[in-house]
Amino acid sequence: MLDFGRWIAGPYCAHLLASFGADVIRIERPRGEDDRFLMPVTDHGEGAQFLQCNGGKRCLALAMTSPEGREVMKKMIAQADVVVANYSPNALKYFGLDYDTLKAIKPDIILATASAYGTEGPMAERIGFDGVGQAVSGAVWLTGEPGKPHRAATAPIDFSTSLSLAYGTLAAIIRKMRSGEGTHVEASLVGTSLNLTNQILMEEGTGFRHREPSGNRSPMSGPSDIFKARDGWFIMQVIGQKVFQRWCKIVEREDLLDDPRFATDDTRGENGEDLSAIMQKWCADKRRDDCIEILGNASIGCGPVLSPAEVMGGALDLRQTFMRDVAFPDSAPFPLVPPPAKLSGGSVDFARPPLLGEHSEAVLADYGFSTEEIAAMCEAGTVKAG
Repeated sequence: MLDFGRWIAGPYCAHLLASFGADVIRIERPRGEDDRFLMPVTDHGEGAQFLQCNGGKRCLALAMTSPEGREVMKKMIAQADVVVANYSPNALKYFGLDYDTLKAIKPDIILATASAYGTEGPMAERIGFDGVGQAVSGAVWLTGEPGKPHRAATAPIDFSTSLSLAYGTLAAIIRKMRSGEGTHVEASLVGTSLNLTNQILMEEGTGFRHREPSGNRSPMSGPSDIFKARDGWFIMQVIGQKVFQRWCKIVEREDLLDDPRFATDDTRGENGEDLSAIMQKWCADKRRDDCIEILGNASIGCGPVLSPAEVMGGALDLRQTFMRDVAFPDSAPFPLVPPPAKLSGGSVDFARPPLLGEHSEAVLADYGFSTEEIAAMCEAGTVKAG
């Protein structure tokens, strides 16, 4: 598998497949790509985003746009099963990574691409990152307060797009096993973000409901909000009649069960501000941990609002349960959260993300280049060896 991806959507897709055993070659320019150095956390300058998205890969540092580099790419593509890239349609053509060009080299190739707006429509050539997907889908407008939209602090659109692209690639591999045919697998940030807001867009499109921003409070059920206890914040989500009944008993307001404003999840969402006020009054003088214990014992979904420092400090044993410390050359180990899906058997030993050009010589040898050819390319600057 040849990974020409940058930032998150393409690289994390390839990382997911590497975690299940694919031999993934990250190909980047000899000086390194910008995504390698964002949010630096190692002595070599590698950034947190790169480290999260590129574990389990080998790295070839190649001058891809030089005549010699393009010939190397062609020879490698002719032997590859999958190519991953996240560029606009015109950029794919510029790098010789569009599907028609790849098919001419290897007819049964699988190309997996991610872009901002997809390959159709007037916005196809526009570039965009995660925040653009959030913004154009309606999510940013709804997430904030009225007149003050907010975007998520993380990159849910990028990572969700990676997951979609990875399962699409696996489906293409299964199809190829059955038919012998290659496929172009496409995903887009905007397509992903519209999937995530589709329920709300259905309401709007059918005329059943026009949503307005409501901050942290859910408009679809209630009480579902973020609350402030005496010593910290926590989230609670009451969804379903049985859960609402248990919550009413906890706050000693079982009279609410006969109030028509709170008869269903839908009406509780519409009148959620009143329910949030009741809950806030109940928890204001209590310790956060006590609130969470009471609610948890009643099987009501809740959890503390944690800072990154609290997560890394051991709260809820999250660091111990979900992270592993990964050694990196000449640097302190970094904490990594492996891909969310795990296999009960046949797991692959994790390999750290690669240094720039670390495997250039070995990769080129694997793809049929002679020792003399490799040495000449290194001497000419076409290839950087680690």
